Amino acid sequence: MATIERTASAPDAVRKHSSGPTGPRRTGAALRTARAIVRAHWLFAVILAAGLGLRVLSELAYRPALLYIDSAKYLVGSAGSEPAGYRLLLRLLDPVGGLGLVAAVQHGFGLATATGLYALLIRRGVPRWGAALTAAPVLLDAYQLQLEQTIMPDVLFETMVAAGLILLLWRGRPGARLIAAGALVLGLATTVREIGAVLIAPTLIFALLTLSGRWRRARRAALAGACFALPVVAYMVAAIAVYGHFGLASNGPAPEYGRVAAAADCATLTLPADERALCPSPAQTLALGGVDGLLHNPASPDQAPAPAGLSREQVLTSFSLAVLRQQPLRVAASIARDSVRLFALTRDGSPVITSISRWQFQTFYPTYPRSYSIAVFTQLARQAGSGAPAVDRPLATLLRDYQLHGGYTPGPLYAAALAAGLLGALSGLTRRRKPGRQTPVRDGPGRETPSRWTRTPADAERAAACLLVTLSAVVLLLSSDAFEFSWRYQLPAVVLLPLAGTLGATALAARFTAARTASDGTSQRTRSVSAA
Repeated sequence: MATIERTASAPDAVRKHSSGPTGPRRTGAALRTARAIVRAHWLFAVILAAGLGLRVLSELAYRPALLYIDSAKYLVGSAGSEPAGYRLLLRLLDPVGGLGLVAAVQHGFGLATATGLYALLIRRGVPRWGAALTAAPVLLDAYQLQLEQTIMPDVLFETMVAAGLILLLWRGRPGARLIAAGALVLGLATTVREIGAVLIAPTLIFALLTLSGRWRRARRAALAGACFALPVVAYMVAAIAVYGHFGLASNGPAPEYGRVAAAADCATLTLPADERALCPSPAQTLALGGVDGLLHNPASPDQAPAPAGLSREQVLTSFSLAVLRQQPLRVAASIARDSVRLFALTRDGSPVITSISRWQFQTFYPTYPRSYSIAVFTQLARQAGSGAPAVDRPLATLLRDYQLHGGYTPGPLYAAALAAGLLGALSGLTRRRKPGRQTPVRDGPGRETPSRWTRTPADAERAAACLLVTLSAVVLLLSSDAFEFSWRYQLPAVVLLPLAGTLGATALAARFTAARTASDGTSQRTRSVSAA
């Protein structure tokens, strides 16, 4: 028996002896690898650490999380007025750790988004310092931090958009699997915020540009379109059973009314008598608070009873169409004035847009006394398994001072990034000279070498990447502004515009380097021919 025990225990002894030093060796190797990675990517590591620190301060300053007017729609239920994708995340996390866990996960989304952007750009050959600076706005922008701490769907939406674009751009020429995966994630983002549906346009265009040949392009675009539409259509079909309507959300009658009413010139507008009251004067628009007030203020003209025999939706839609037909330039100018606010040097409020203070850290717990007092927010928090809302005033003051004194991405940087992205996308439309061949080069008496121009596959891939990200930023931001400008709706710019700018600068630098090489080669060839 003793022999059997000794025999059986021998392998165990050997395993214990061999595994003893292996654990420390593996730990030491892992630590050395981690140190090497940090040294190689030290700038991003420093910015990431700063972003993590700011997120810890946000968690400690506002407990369990910040609540907004629309937070109740996602915590209690919106009855189909908003897509339910974000509510699914809340239902998964609330029972585990309450609203504090939701905010922590959203902060994790911000860190993960920045890391994904950095990894993507490194993979695409961008210098480490350029990739780190591109990820910096996501990590350090205080408006990003404030929304990560708030129970709202914007950060989840931003993360899903970034994830979808990263998948599409992970390879210079993505295969069918990456196209399908990226389009599917972007389609899923639409179930979080329905404005994401506009991203199908840049997705399809990018899919067309990834291959050559008419039928191959058509099949690739069909694949991208089907994968994008799959979660959207599935959600809309499910909405019939749950909410009784086929759609992503039921936003109420004529959501475009606020924009067209604010832009309308009532004096020159031809309207039926029963719609005349819907057209506000400039003073009335200002008093109501601009587009947001025209949509949501109980004193807005759109709250008036509809004439007999007509629904409120019919009357508002008829008025909106009349303004769009008769005064389209005024509406376009109104949208343009709001869209360029993003590019201003400073973040200033305006009486005709939603108050910017709603997206700024406060030294108190922000409430909205008309409907959402601290008592209402306390009830919502406790229903979600959290404690009463509270603020650490010194930390909140620190965060507010940081935000108001430069802790955000400056507008001119966004403008420069947008310009670089557009130029990078356009660079793929032009051809460049092959190195060593330029127009015309004499090889001898009476003979010339014709010029040769080319567009390399690398040029086309870089231009397609610029086009995807830049067009995604433009359609997403402009579509939101078309209905209503809010600093909350500008959040995707923190991810998309710096990425577009870096990709555009990379494409332009490659073209410039190639042109200089071609010029040097041509000069050398010309000198050789002349000498001969």
